[in-house]
Amino acid sequence: MYYVYMIKNNKGRLYVGVTKELSQRIVYHNNKRGADFTKSGGYESVFIEEYQTLSETRKREIQIKKWRREKKEKLIERFILGLSTKA
Repeated sequence: MYYVYMIKNNKGRLYVGVTKELSQRIVYHNNKRGADFTKSGGYESVFIEEYQTLSETRKREIQIKKWRREKKEKLIERFILGLSTKA
């Protein structure tokens, strides 16, 4: 399985990524490793979707990254409420 995820830090910054090992990836970010954007640490997972293939996961990641902040926040809200988030 592959995952597209969003994490948010204590300053409200969002990061969208793809991984095969979700729990390890969050630890990786919080240890200030990985993308420069996430080197501040202090991230918590706010959104997760699971996919069968890497290609469909990457497509969804690219789609979400193109969205404005407001639309990403709405997606997070739907996820937290347990509503469908897949387009």
